[in-house]
Amino acid sequence: MAASVYATPMERGWYYLHRLICAAVLLFLIAPILVIIPLSFNSVPFFTYPMAGLSLRWYEEFFLTIRWQGALHNSIFVALSVTMLSTVLGTLAALGLSRPNFPFRAAVMSLLISPMIVPVVITAVAVYFFYADVGLLNTYTGLILAHTMLATPFVVITVIATLTGFDHSLTRAAAGLGARPITVFFKVTLPLIIPGMISGSLFAFLTSFDEVVVALFVASAEQRTLPKVMFSGIREEISPTITAAATVLTLFSVAMLTTVELLRRRSERLRGIRSK
Repeated sequence: MAASVYATPMERGWYYLHRLICAAVLLFLIAPILVIIPLSFNSVPFFTYPMAGLSLRWYEEFFLTIRWQGALHNSIFVALSVTMLSTVLGTLAALGLSRPNFPFRAAVMSLLISPMIVPVVITAVAVYFFYADVGLLNTYTGLILAHTMLATPFVVITVIATLTGFDHSLTRAAAGLGARPITVFFKVTLPLIIPGMISGSLFAFLTSFDEVVVALFVASAEQRTLPKVMFSGIREEISPTITAAATVLTLFSVAMLTTVELLRRRSERLRGIRSK
C-alpha cells in the first residue's frame, strides 16, 4: 500500500517509520554477510579494514587447491544423494498424509518434522552412538542417511503445501476411466505437485550442503565436507580462503532461494491462486 493513500500526516509518519524499522532490522540481519564479502577480495593474509588492496588469490586457492576442491566435491556428492533420497521419501510421505482418511495424521506429521525441532547437536550425538553400533561411522552411506533424516521434513512440508486445495476428484476421474494408479500419478498428480517437489529438493540440497554439526560427529577425513573444512579452518587457522568459500556459499544459497520463490509463484498460478 502506497503512502499516498494515508489521509493524515500521522498515518504517513507511521508508514515511513514502519518502513524504516523494517530496513534497520534487515540491515542488522545481513550486515555480517556484507562485511565478509569484501574481505574475500583482500590482498593480505589477515582480516583488516581498510583493506590494503584487492586480490583474487583466495578464490584461486578455493577453486584450485586439492583440500578445498575435495571438500567441495564431497559436499556436492552427498547433497545430490540426499536430495534424491529425501525427495522420493518426502513426496511419498506427503502424498500419504494428504489423504483425508489417513489415520493419526497429526502424530505422524509431528514425528516426520521432529528433526527440524530437535536441536541438531542432540540428533548428531544420537546418530553417532547408533552408527557406532551398526558400523556406519566414517562412511558416505552413514553421512548421506543422516543428512536425509534432516532434509526430508523440508520436502514433506513443501509438497503438503502444494497439495493444499488439490482436487482429488481428478485422480478419481482418471481411475474411473481405467487408468492404473501409476498412470494417474505420472499423468495427473505429478504435474501439479512438481513445483513443490522441486522447491523441497532445493531446500533438501541446501540443508545437506550447509550442514556441519552431524558431519563433525559421523564423517572422517575422507568424507570431509566444505562446511566441515571451514569449521576446522576457523578453529585451527584463520585463513581468508574461508571468506571466499563463505561468499561462494552465500551466492549459491541466494540463487537457490530465488529459484524456490519463483517455483512457489508458479505453483500458485497452477493452483489458480493470485499472489497478493
